[in-house]
Amino acid sequence: MNKEIKFFNGENVPLELHKVRVVQKLHLVPIERRLEALYEGGFNTFRLTTNDVFLDMLTDSGVNAMSDRQVAAMMHADDAYAGSQSFFRLQKAVEDVLKKKYYLPVHQGRAAENILACAYIKKKGDLIPMNYHFTTALAHITQYGGRIAELLYDEAYNISSSHPFKGNLNVEKLDALIQETGKENIPFIRLEASTNLIGGQPFSVQNMRDVRKVADKYGIRLVLDASLLGENAYLVLQREPEFKNSTMADVIATLTGMADIVYFSARKLSSSRGGGICTNDHAIYREMEALVPLFEGFLTYGGISVREIEAMAVGLYETLDETMISQSPNFIAYLVNTLTAKGVPMVTPPGVLGAHVDAMRMCEHIPQTQYPAGSLAAAFFLISGVRGMERGSVSNQRDEDGNETYADMELLRLAVPRRVFTLSQIKYVEDRMVWLYKHRKLIGGLKFVYEPPVLRFFMGGLEPVSDWAQKLVAQFKKDFGDSL
Repeated sequence: MNKEIKFFNGENVPLELHKVRVVQKLHLVPIERRLEALYEGGFNTFRLTTNDVFLDMLTDSGVNAMSDRQVAAMMHADDAYAGSQSFFRLQKAVEDVLKKKYYLPVHQGRAAENILACAYIKKKGDLIPMNYHFTTALAHITQYGGRIAELLYDEAYNISSSHPFKGNLNVEKLDALIQETGKENIPFIRLEASTNLIGGQPFSVQNMRDVRKVADKYGIRLVLDASLLGENAYLVLQREPEFKNSTMADVIATLTGMADIVYFSARKLSSSRGGGICTNDHAIYREMEALVPLFEGFLTYGGISVREIEAMAVGLYETLDETMISQSPNFIAYLVNTLTAKGVPMVTPPGVLGAHVDAMRMCEHIPQTQYPAGSLAAAFFLISGVRGMERGSVSNQRDEDGNETYADMELLRLAVPRRVFTLSQIKYVEDRMVWLYKHRKLIGGLKFVYEPPVLRFFMGGLEPVSDWAQKLVAQFKKDFGDSL
């Protein structure tokens, strides 16, 4: 059970329960260079080079700090193409932690999504109900002719809220949708832990129990995206009274035990690279088995380096360590709460993966047609050197007719990977965001000048609709002088 560490002076700050033994030098380049970098990168933070980035809060995917035990494990990898002992150690970790006997390795989470969509979406129009979509999950489902239905409760769309589980799937809507659509047209139900695009919000154990009952009623598979399962489980310990005296292992086993299929990105779940699909049903395993050699690699490496396989195995066991998992959500909560107290509109309650700024409120003067979350991401990099990620309409995809679709929320995500940033760096982020909020009216909109047909947020190019970036630089230099 997690115990809060209190300071005698009354300050409420997160305390790191690890020490730093290896460091990597960072660079904070002048604001003039940051402006040049934005133009070179098409005002898309994905296209920035790390030479120009001070704090990289783009994502937690593949950038969590590995433990000393993970790094040590990489040194005794068995590099056999087939039958590697490294794989069997990972398979044992999957069974011990996720409680699934059969494991299919894939190189990362989106590869698992591709295999699931290929295996189960058999005809155009097949429908996948879910609590909320993730960008790559949606892309793979639609690529194979499927479609999605997002079934959240209304509270999930209330950005400033105290509801503890805004990622809950609406079971009443689910039941009605299955009756309307026909169970034969629904290959599986998907639950994402935790809902990435609405602010990293978790779902409760009770909600998954209720979803499981509906799945059993109609004989439909339940699929769990467990990429952020550790953090979801941690918030269950904090917020669901039934589990206040439970362990991480108890909650994780309870959640995975209700899923027919569990898939994950190890880039998130176990602070390494790689991913996987696992199940206790041998027939389900057989349905996907042949797709792994086709798309990924042989069944005992699946496109993952054997050194990463060793790190994954250790990382899965470390997911059961509450002190390790709690570091990121506690830093996120600190940043969200301090910014909220200073008037910056944030997604609340604090979730996992990162702190999320509500660009629709912060940049209410920018129409959604000009991508306020993308503008805020660019503006924040410009005045701070901190790279966040747009999670709004730029991250959406156009409909079948090529029309723009607008996101339910326009968010700037400031990811807080595990054990990467210090508290002084988080306080720097706070300081610069408060300054930008004060000068938010200087931020202007963006427009696309290059738009890839799929997953456009990765490599798309934009440009400002006016000279707002230059005006923001001028205000920064007026207030900060020669400071970086």
